Amino acid sequence: MLQLREIQKDFGGRKIFSGINWHIRPGDRIGLCGENGAGKTTLLRMLAGQVQPDGGDVQFAKGTTFGYLPQDGLAYSGRSLFAETRSALAPLLAIEAELTVLEKEIARSHAAAAMERYAMLQEAFRQGGGYTMEMEIAKVLRGLGFAEADWGKPCEHFSGGWQMRIALARLLLQRPNLLLLDEPTNHLDLPARDWLESYLAAYPYSVVLVSHDRFFLDQVVSRIVEVWNGALTEYPGNYSQYLDERERRVSALQEAKTRQDEEIGKIEAFISRFRYQANKASLVQSRIKQLEKIERIVVPPARKRIAFRFPEPPKGGRLAVALRDIDHGYGPLRVLQKIEVQVERGERVALVGANGAGKSTLMRLLSGAESPERGEREAGHNLQLAYFAQDQAKTLDASRTVLEEITAAAPFEMVPKVRDILGTFLFSGDDVQKRVGVLSGGERNRLALAILLLRPANLLLLDEPTNHLDLKSKEVLLEALQGYSGTLVFVSHDRYFVDALATRVIEVGGGKAQSWFGNYEEFLRQKAALGDASHSAERVEQKAVNGSAPSNPQGEDQRLSHEERKEVKKLERRRQKELTDLEATIEALEQDLAEQEQAMADPALYQDAQRWREISTRHNALQEQIAAHYGRWEDLQQDED
Repeated sequence: MLQLREIQKDFGGRKIFSGINWHIRPGDRIGLCGENGAGKTTLLRMLAGQVQPDGGDVQFAKGTTFGYLPQDGLAYSGRSLFAETRSALAPLLAIEAELTVLEKEIARSHAAAAMERYAMLQEAFRQGGGYTMEMEIAKVLRGLGFAEADWGKPCEHFSGGWQMRIALARLLLQRPNLLLLDEPTNHLDLPARDWLESYLAAYPYSVVLVSHDRFFLDQVVSRIVEVWNGALTEYPGNYSQYLDERERRVSALQEAKTRQDEEIGKIEAFISRFRYQANKASLVQSRIKQLEKIERIVVPPARKRIAFRFPEPPKGGRLAVALRDIDHGYGPLRVLQKIEVQVERGERVALVGANGAGKSTLMRLLSGAESPERGEREAGHNLQLAYFAQDQAKTLDASRTVLEEITAAAPFEMVPKVRDILGTFLFSGDDVQKRVGVLSGGERNRLALAILLLRPANLLLLDEPTNHLDLKSKEVLLEALQGYSGTLVFVSHDRYFVDALATRVIEVGGGKAQSWFGNYEEFLRQKAALGDASHSAERVEQKAVNGSAPSNPQGEDQRLSHEERKEVKKLERRRQKELTDLEATIEALEQDLAEQEQAMADPALYQDAQRWREISTRHNALQEQIAAHYGRWEDLQQDED
């Protein structure tokens, strides 16, 4: 599908790629991994045609289409959200417009050429998904978290993170053969991230992505390509498998390099010993040539393990913090209504929910940074909290260097460790001497988080601490938080981070804050079980009202009476019969549709305007009937589940 041959690329005198070869096959799911600055984004942009190599060739199969999502920088305006995402389907919209013109022309002149063109375009429109494109747009917008009430809003009313969701929606609707995604989950909340994971898992074409979300990589990719030292190294499997295999490979390389170094040492010792002896000249030259031919083994640098531990938290009471009977909002917007939240000592609580649901508002109320309109906040005994807000970077002193800022905030015993901690949060080398005022938004957030975590506190409130962190930094932060003996409340859109850390989940949405014990995976499982139970209860209730029984005998409560079970079996037989009849009907309709399409492919049809109209009308009606029957068939299948 796409092949890189001997690709060379330099940036500012630094060699990014030195003769790389790589092949992407149809249907590949590839995750790019590597240190910051290794060249992952450069490689994606090269695949997308935005960056040209300094040497080598990029070859791709004829008909390959590309779609590239950068990390940020895209913005849309001038159209509503729905119109903007719909515009991504430009080829289908062009066909739709031409079909409209042709319909008027055919009605006026009955021209055979127009009818022939109409038939061809109608088939192309159908195969391209033209008749279902509005449904597909709605599915993608809902999946990415856009409320239906927002579809008519102008795009310029959406913030930067939502702008990137618009870009992602457009890209997914275009369905390119090669989808290139640079940090696609950066601006997604957990529900939207989960939806994208499922969407990409079923995507029929190739996907190459960069992500700092370990769970996302584990679920989506089937191959990891590590970018390091100007080369690409492939590992089969997902990210977790890559970590294991990489460790094995590096160990094997280290052993091989040790043996090679010993051999090289022996050769060099021989050369040094006999270099000036005439009777050994030929042997020395032979050894020199042998040395020149040896291809030196290069071992990837060992990943530095940074052990970061929080200062011992002050002792507190059993209750850390509580919100009692809280109502809160902004003007007419009611964000939280009659909520009760209690956080006890030692808990690790994750707040989850869609963007805009009220997670950050709840965090501000818990921290005391904002007072509720109604209700009260209760602080536990000897509460000492540290609160990391999404705009925490505003508290930094722009005139200081990075090192000065963190040193000024660090407790005395932590001062010797500040350079290691800065390294954890991606500040290394000369970066620590940068003025805070010249840092990017992401760099300021990382510095603010590093400073906050140095302070002794028995309650940590962290709102999106994993934003702008790479996989290694997230791992260090996660290990530190797992070893933290105080109380933690946090918001994160990183699924692996939440699963590994949370002991309780509070779901925020619809003005409510509902508590679920366990991590995010257990929360989803409990919700699914509750949904199944509610579905069963509704059906049992309907049975009681209508005198009928639920339709799935295996899933019913064993306490049903003998007569009720007989009724259940009867309804199940009826459902199975309807399914069989529907399948037969759909098969007959599809056969009829195929015959109509075969007739429409005959050029002679377009000489008879009346017959063409009849067949075209029949064709459209058959499509609608088939869609309706499939809808009923899906409903019956869901009843079985």
